[in-house]
Amino acid sequence: MANQEHLDKLQLRQNYRNLWHTDLMRTMQNDPPYCCLAFWCGPCVSYMLRKRALYNDMSRYVCCAGYMPCSGRCGESRCPEFCLATEVFLCFGNSVASTRFLLQDEFNIQTTQCDNCIIGFMFCLQQVACIFSIVAMIVGSEEISEASQILSCLADMVYCTVCACMQVKQEFINLNFELKSVKSSG
Repeated sequence: MANQEHLDKLQLRQNYRNLWHTDLMRTMQNDPPYCCLAFWCGPCVSYMLRKRALYNDMSRYVCCAGYMPCSGRCGESRCPEFCLATEVFLCFGNSVASTRFLLQDEFNIQTTQCDNCIIGFMFCLQQVACIFSIVAMIVGSEEISEASQILSCLADMVYCTVCACMQVKQEFINLNFELKSVKSSG
């Protein structure tokens, strides 16, 4: 039943009416300093973005924003700051994706075809690297082993880059929300 809820939620995101301020292809050129920060200090940026997405109210924190099976079962309510820190360091990819989903659901932001292609490419590259590693282990070929190491390195770089770009997109949403909040309260 829970899996069907998640599938329904994914389908809903395709029909949201709002768009991200930029797509994954343009995030690096729109904010190069923040993109570098997100690339080199990903877990720290992920922590900060999730906290902002929760409006700095850590009583709202749930592991992986409620999108993973472990959510709500990790004792988050007793020590949310520690649990968030643990999440962003041990489950970095899930942390980035969960914050993305949280923002998409709150602000009705749809997933674009471009983003889907880039994220799909990232996953495919990781799978190909894994397959090459398994084949290299079974066959014992030095050439295939070297190719698998190169593919693994490339897959890791693409993964880190895509996560950094996702975080830049999340920062745009957070900044836009904060600017609207300041204007409406002032």
